[in-house]
Amino acid sequence: MKKSRELLEKLGYPSTDLTDLPTSTKTFPDGAQYRIELPSTEGPVALRETLKEIDSYGLTIHRISQGSGIMLLTDEEIKEMCELTAERGMELSLFVGPRGTWDISASSFTSAGKTQGLRHEGADQLVYAMEDLKRGARLGLRGALVADEGLLMLTKEMKRHGQLPQDFVVKVSVQMGAANPVSVKLMQDLGAGTYNVPTAMTLPKLASIRQAIDLPIDLYVEVPDNFGGFLRYYEIPEIIRVLAPVYIKFGLRNHPDVYPSGKQWESTNISLVKERVHRASLGVQMIERYYPEAKTSKLGAEGLGIPEIISSKVIN
Repeated sequence: MKKSRELLEKLGYPSTDLTDLPTSTKTFPDGAQYRIELPSTEGPVALRETLKEIDSYGLTIHRISQGSGIMLLTDEEIKEMCELTAERGMELSLFVGPRGTWDISASSFTSAGKTQGLRHEGADQLVYAMEDLKRGARLGLRGALVADEGLLMLTKEMKRHGQLPQDFVVKVSVQMGAANPVSVKLMQDLGAGTYNVPTAMTLPKLASIRQAIDLPIDLYVEVPDNFGGFLRYYEIPEIIRVLAPVYIKFGLRNHPDVYPSGKQWESTNISLVKERVHRASLGVQMIERYYPEAKTSKLGAEGLGIPEIISSKVIN
């Protein structure tokens, strides 16, 4: 294996998993080591309830994300979500719309085809996804999730050609699946703003990825059942130390799959978002107890995809 390891090192990559768990010296632009994300906030009603719950616990939450997609939200709903988060200096990240699991193909539901995941099939789906991104941006959105390498590269070109704002944060979904230093570095080169690593990775493996990239890592510390259902709360302090800059992401185990969401799931979604905030409060207490010197960002910090409030007159 010597020559293989030497080649990796020559190319600037770690040649082994970092079992010594070195402390990361990398940070967010404001010098912070970690930020906190709450996913699966499906629509403005769920967002309003999330914000109320955040206030009741006195938490600082930096990013709100959503999985059903821009496509399934009206202009008014997107504007409301943008306004609610912009007022607080929080990032809002909405998924792009049509993707593999919602297409007419059943391939991604088969045992052999699951690796297709949420990628876009054919050129038309790429165009639809690009239109989702542009509509969101026109309505004030400054962050979105993508799960396709081609679309990721196109976001970089869309910025270059003036079709997306330069400060638009492209968050790569956990469903992209890149899981080693070289493949995640490729995601960074393609235009990723932050990268959600696979959920079942040890700290030594993650440490090797951190050595190869500069962009923030997103990591579930409570993982939805369909991604493994892991609870990694006691690891949070070490995750921050080793992986900074990192988004600590609180999913929820033991809950129904609500995607694509809508009013048929509204009462369930409200109960789910409330419990995610509760879980986040438990995670924050872990940090306070075991790593109180860890630095976090203030709301409104540089690098957050904070929406702009757009008047109806401008949109029309």
